Formats: sequence, structure tokens, C-alpha cells
Amino acid sequence: MKALIWTYLVSSLFLLALLSVISYGYGAGYIYVYWHDWQIQTNVWIAGFAVITCGLILQLLWTAVKRYRTREQRKLKTIFDFKTLHPYEQLGVIWLLEAAQDQQEFINRIFSQSGLLKGIVEAKLLFKQGEYQLALNALHQTAPMAFELAELERIEIFLALGDTEKALTHLEFLQQHQLSPWLQDIEHAYRQKITELWGSLALQQSWVYLRSLKYGHLDAQTRDLWLQQVLTQFDQASYEDLQAVQQRYLVLEQEIQTRPYTSKVLWLKLLSRLPEMSIQHERLALHLLREQFDRDVFYLWFQQQLLKQAPDYQDIENKIEEMEQQYLSQPILSFAKWYVYEATDRHEQAEALLTLYPDNVLMSYLRIKSKIKNNEYLVQQLNLIFENDANFLQFKI
Repeated sequence: MKALIWTYLVSSLFLLALLSVISYGYGAGYIYVYWHDWQIQTNVWIAGFAVITCGLILQLLWTAVKRYRTREQRKLKTIFDFKTLHPYEQLGVIWLLEAAQDQQEFINRIFSQSGLLKGIVEAKLLFKQGEYQLALNALHQTAPMAFELAELERIEIFLALGDTEKALTHLEFLQQHQLSPWLQDIEHAYRQKITELWGSLALQQSWVYLRSLKYGHLDAQTRDLWLQQVLTQFDQASYEDLQAVQQRYLVLEQEIQTRPYTSKVLWLKLLSRLPEMSIQHERLALHLLREQFDRDVFYLWFQQQLLKQAPDYQDIENKIEEMEQQYLSQPILSFAKWYVYEATDRHEQAEALLTLYPDNVLMSYLRIKSKIKNNEYLVQQLNLIFENDANFLQFKI
């Protein structure tokens, strides 16, 4: 259809040039048509363009009717062999059934004449077969204009080979590479594919991902999975890895505070394992507690306050009282306040707190502990019993 329109457009320009030359010095001419009671008076220019326009309209109508008839006839035709389908129909069936693995020969034959996609399609099929080295070799034959597609496939192969360093290098280059104009119409899908590859890298090698120079590559779900993986693999981190995660948080601190609550809690648990980030940990914990009360978050904050070399009990008490005004009937706040009172030798006030929440496991723990606090062995046994109780303090990763 586009080719037809372009043909008529070029013809019109040619006619315009021809009439301009012929009419030079003689004017536009005169045409008079008389038929029955109809009279038409015009000039050569208008008549010529009217003929071209009518021809274009008639041909477009004929093309539309022809396509409609062909499509309707195709619906009624009985098909006995897959090979009798048009190539685009065969590809459509393969795509719908995800049957590329079974029809590799056909797909290779279809794209063998494509200078743009031949190497990439071949590499993709080899990749699905697990022939990673052959797939990399096939990518050497790709056209320069298909550079981005070849790079995406190359990164997939590197990840499958476990070569995350090369995958990271190519991903970072592709991330800042200006997209080719012919891919602009599918830029969203292209960016999604890059995000997916970043996610694969992050989940495959959590600490390697931290070496990326720019941030914000992961979608929300993958980002949380990555944080969970970092927490579970924390003991395997090197000094450089810990420095990298600290730097990552410092750069993204403001942006992290706008993320969903669960994502921020994961960062808080990660910061709780980094003594150098105690200020950021406290700031994030208080931010979360102002947003909504969570027992685990409060415990992380309270634990950090008590582990300081010189805890500021007055500040701790003030913040607990602020939370009590905002969040009513939270036994863990009374639990924490008891420790503050004991640490500041206000035993009578601490004793008064023990009458609150008679059915709460935390307060029951304190009531028992207050009776045996002079017996270190019994206190240790008590701690062992309560800390193994899932309802005592759920400190989850």
C-alpha cells in the first residue's frame, strides 16, 4: 500500500515537472467537456491531477477488495500440510505454540536470506540448545545495524556461561548506548529486555551487580529479591562488597525513602549489619516508624540504640513516648520502656509497667525475668525458651 502511494506521488511530481516545461510561455491550456447536460471547463494541470487522483482512489479500492477476498477465501480453505502456509503464517504458528525448538531448520531457512537477522536468529537457536560457544561465534556474523540485538543475545550467553564480569561490562555499555533509529518504535520492549538481563545478573551474582557504575536498573520485584539475596549471602561478602553496598545506599538514600515499605525494611535489615551505617540505619528506621508501626522495625531501631557505646536513654525514652502517642496499645513499646527504666535505675516505674498486657508474651517474659534477674543461669534458660518462640520477636529476613 505504501509503495503504491509513493508511486503515485512520484508520478505526480514527474507530471508537475513535465507540465511546467511544456506550459512555459503558453499558459495552463484549456479543456472543455460537454456530455449530456454536463459541462466541465478546466485546464491541463487540473485535469492531469484529477486523472491521477481518480486512478489512485480506484487502485486503492481494488487493492482493499482484493485483500478482503483473499482473506475470506483463506478462512474457507482446507489446510492439510503445515508447509502450505505462507511463511509469515508458519512463523505465527511457531510463535503461538512456542515451537521454535522443533522448527529450527525452518526458522533458519526463513532467515538465511536476511542479512540483518541471520546471525542473531542462528545464535538464539544455538543458545536454546545449550551450544553457547557456537552461539557466540554466530554473533560475529551479524550486521552492524543489528548491534543492539546481537549485544542482548551475547549478554544472555555470558550469563548462561556464568561469566558475569563480561555480562556486566556489556550491559553497562548497552545501557548508555544510543538506540538505533530503526528500533525506536519498539524501544519500550528493548528497555524491558535490558531490565530483565540486569535482573538476571543481580540474582545470579548479587555482589557483582554492586560494581555497576549506574543504578536503577532493576524492577521493584527483582530489586527486593536482590536485597533478600544480599542478606542471605551477607557472610560471603568481601570488604570491597561491603563498601560498595554502603556507597549504593548513600547515593540512593533519598530515592529509597520513596519506595514501598517492604523494600525499605529490607534495606533497614541490611543496614543493621553495617556498623558504619548506624546513622543512616537510625534515620531510615525512624522514617519507617513514622510511616507505620512495625514490631520488627522498632526492635531493630531499639536494639541499635542499646548497642551504642553510650546509649542516650533520655532520647530513647522521648522517642518511645512519641510513638506511644501515635500508636496506641503496642506492648513492645512498654517492653522497651522497661529496659530504659531499669538502665536508669527507675525500678518502681519499671515494676509498674509489668502490670500491663497480662496476656502478652513480651511482658510475660519481663515479669518472669524481674523475679529471677539475680540468677544469671535462670535468666539464660529463660532467654533460650523465649527466643525460640516464634511469637517472641519475629526477626525475619
